[in-house]
Amino acid sequence: MAKSKQTFSKKEKEAKRLKKRKEKDEKREERKTTGKRSFEDMIAYVDEFGQLSSAPPDPKDRVELKLEDIQLGARIEREDLEPELPSGRVTYFNDEKGYGFIKNQRTKESIFFHSQQVTGTVAVGDMVTFQMSMGNRGPAASGVVKI
Repeated sequence: MAKSKQTFSKKEKEAKRLKKRKEKDEKREERKTTGKRSFEDMIAYVDEFGQLSSAPPDPKDRVELKLEDIQLGARIEREDLEPELPSGRVTYFNDEKGYGFIKNQRTKESIFFHSQQVTGTVAVGDMVTFQMSMGNRGPAASGVVKI
């Protein structure tokens, strides 16, 4: 049988590997002797007041919460939760073609509406309330009612 040939690069790689292992073992022994902190010593707990502590929380003090009791965001104080309909003034209306534009009073945005979406009759300069919806070409007003 032929003897396996060990080249210089194989010897060099093996020497590097052994050196790394030796350094790792030395670091492990150094940590043991110097008494560096373990993972358990590094854990911090948060108490019910949001303060960090080194002691784990007491399971007896645990409080069960209902998912419905958790509120995300700011609390709404208003009693009437009905959304206000946006209002605006009719700036353009073409009765022959059946469309017009409303300038939103709050955002000053010009919104398209079709005469089929109007309840009653409207003319240029009338104040109206409406609901916002998305049309084929962008925002459109629906449910237009003269104030």
